[in-house]
Amino acid sequence: MRRPVSAIVLCLVLFAPLSWGRKRHHSSSAGGQFDYYLLALSWAPTYCAEHPSDHSRECAGHATFVLHGLWPQANSGPPPMDCAQGGAVPPATVDHMLQFMPSRGLIQHEWSKHGTCSGLPADDYFQAVERAFTNVKVPEPYRDLNHEAQSSVGELEQSFATANHAPQQAFRVSCHGGELVGMEICLDKNLQYRSCSNSARECSSNSLTVRPPQQ
Repeated sequence: MRRPVSAIVLCLVLFAPLSWGRKRHHSSSAGGQFDYYLLALSWAPTYCAEHPSDHSRECAGHATFVLHGLWPQANSGPPPMDCAQGGAVPPATVDHMLQFMPSRGLIQHEWSKHGTCSGLPADDYFQAVERAFTNVKVPEPYRDLNHEAQSSVGELEQSFATANHAPQQAFRVSCHGGELVGMEICLDKNLQYRSCSNSARECSSNSLTVRPPQQ
């Protein structure tokens, strides 16, 4: 983010990337009381350029879109967060999810902050996270980007929609200062694409700068 003092930036610094530029609200709603999921993917090159001391796989491996989490979302109003004392994620689950998520700290954070609101046990929640992530096809131009690119929000969302045979309304771009920060994908509780509600915020920039991975 170009403004590294927001609450979202602090989350990114502590737990590895995504969702810059979105102000999120806390709720003590009971687990399982939500309307749909947001699958959050971060654009690693933007995060890593802002955090040159981060030597995680995310920043060392020339990653592009990286799994950040699967967030219960409300059709209107703030999403539920911190719904229960979830405890530690089982070590075997953490080890398995490191194939998909960049750090142990992020895995535990996502369970405590978001997974406890899913109404699922930790193992089942992370199975859903994995299934949602592996079902998404990243458009070819963004799999191996080797130069700075320009796009519009609509073009990027449509490219994801086309690649996944899904409605464009299921995709929301996250940005800050005209730079791509990530993609958020709206899924129903069966992990099928659905239109996002107005509570899922949209990038307001007319155009996007898409950084390539650092070489």
